[in-house]
Amino acid sequence: MTTLTKFLIVFCFVGSSFIAAAQKKASLIIINAKVITLNDVAPQAEAIAISKDIITAVGTNDQVLKYKSSKTITIDAKGKTVIPGLYDSHLHVIRGGRFYTTELRWDGVKTLARALELLKEQAQRTPQGQWVRVVGGWTEYQFEEKRKPTLAEINEAAGNTPAFILNLYGEAYLNQAGIKKLGINEDTPNPTGGLIQKDRFGQPTGLLVAEPNAFILYATLAKLPELTALEKVNSTQLFMSELNSLGVTSVMDAGGGFQNFPDDYAITDSLSKIKQLTVRLPYYLFAQRPGKELEDYNKWISMVDIDAHVHDDKPTEYYVQGGGENLVASGGDFENFTKPRPELLPVMENQLKNVIRTLIQNRWPFRLHATYDESIVRFLNVIEEVNKETPLKDLVWFFDHAETVSDESVMRIKKLGGGIAIQHRMAYQAETFISRYGKKAALNAPPIRKMLDLGIKVGGGTDGTRVASYNPWVGLYWLVTGKSLGGIEFTAPENQLDRITALKIYTQGSASLIRQEKDRGTIKAGYLADLAILSDDYLTIEAEKIKDISSHLTILDGKAVYGAGEFLKFAPVIPKALPDWSPVNYYGGYQKN
Repeated sequence: MTTLTKFLIVFCFVGSSFIAAAQKKASLIIINAKVITLNDVAPQAEAIAISKDIITAVGTNDQVLKYKSSKTITIDAKGKTVIPGLYDSHLHVIRGGRFYTTELRWDGVKTLARALELLKEQAQRTPQGQWVRVVGGWTEYQFEEKRKPTLAEINEAAGNTPAFILNLYGEAYLNQAGIKKLGINEDTPNPTGGLIQKDRFGQPTGLLVAEPNAFILYATLAKLPELTALEKVNSTQLFMSELNSLGVTSVMDAGGGFQNFPDDYAITDSLSKIKQLTVRLPYYLFAQRPGKELEDYNKWISMVDIDAHVHDDKPTEYYVQGGGENLVASGGDFENFTKPRPELLPVMENQLKNVIRTLIQNRWPFRLHATYDESIVRFLNVIEEVNKETPLKDLVWFFDHAETVSDESVMRIKKLGGGIAIQHRMAYQAETFISRYGKKAALNAPPIRKMLDLGIKVGGGTDGTRVASYNPWVGLYWLVTGKSLGGIEFTAPENQLDRITALKIYTQGSASLIRQEKDRGTIKAGYLADLAILSDDYLTIEAEKIKDISSHLTILDGKAVYGAGEFLKFAPVIPKALPDWSPVNYYGGYQKN
């Protein structure tokens, strides 16, 4: 070996060492924290070092401060709890974002009297030509009065301003001004699967009922005025900021009715291009045309490279993840627990088989809305039949909801390599569910412990914004306490989870559904720097108060995207809601009063 060669080797080694040392220097350090790492090897820590978008080190203050440089931003958590960013595996954020600033949220409101007061105040400031709208996210059982508003109360509160109030996916209320605005009268026919309630004189009362199909609710809501393009951008940004305020850093968008691809994705498309998304956002494509779903999926398969994101260097993921959550309309088993479960049409099997076969052949992951075991059994029959002809071959797929899935069906899901995305819908509907199916049926709705014991991938979500609130802390409260928002403990004790296991479902579990758990959901060196500094200590706070936890600082890709209180200075300024009369400017989103 020549002297020159030796010199070059030493130079390269020393140079690479300096480069490695420079790379280890942190762009952001958090100290004096109570870190819940969710890393079983090192479950707790007090400091975190972040380099750009990756966690560099986790440990004591002294260990982590070694990574500090003159350019490092240092945040003193002052003993507050830090967790990995929450991952909502089932949320309608693309659709919800387009309407967020138009909506008055009753999520979290403690009394019906206050809810009606908010309705009255907002109706008075809503300009002519616009509506005041409450679009789901609440249940009568959260109110001290334990009842719904009457149509008379709604008419009195809203007055001459048209009003639309959605109660889960069971029913909606229109005031008299809203009935008139939509032109509903004694001659207006009921849509298939829906009811326009009429009084003894044949006049519409304002009550719209899903019997049990939610189409009547979707379709009526779709007739309300939309925001301008600029306002939709603002609305989506504020909705993501609202999610950030709850510690959410990742979302799987489950598609939804009246959400057409690619047109209705233009807002999030544009925000992604200018790097203004503040949640990671893989999304699914939901077929919109009953009986022509296969045409939709064939069209989208020709348009979308499903693997393009694998080599995408964009810091915040935004891409088509697969097909779902409804693959065919004939398989829609809507969860209106005030009505008998729907009987799926006989054509369902053949239609679903054609769609699933096509998705598997093209290696498209899929998810499937499945509330009732009666539906799940039929779906599994189809998946098993297709699997024999066109093997799944480890393709990512999972069921959503699964409230009444049987042990036998859970075993079949396990055998096929599927996962299950659960949501906190029972926290909003347990009382209604029990009144129809009995208390025993609610004990394991869904059977989370069985799923976990079998090693099935289980992710947590909310199904916000309509069928339940988008607040994941309600979900964590439900998993830990087994209680509804109405205060009844309905979940069997053996099906209630410890706090760490519950938190893993809303972080690692959601990531695992689409095989992302190897770089997120854990505060660990080499993992993505997505985390939240909480308002309260999740591990020690009174169980009843878990649902009231929020984030004081949320970090995505190593950068603060939301801050409150003493951490506000580290985060970007949140813009005012558009239009000016938006309820968000007066009440914010999730309510705590």
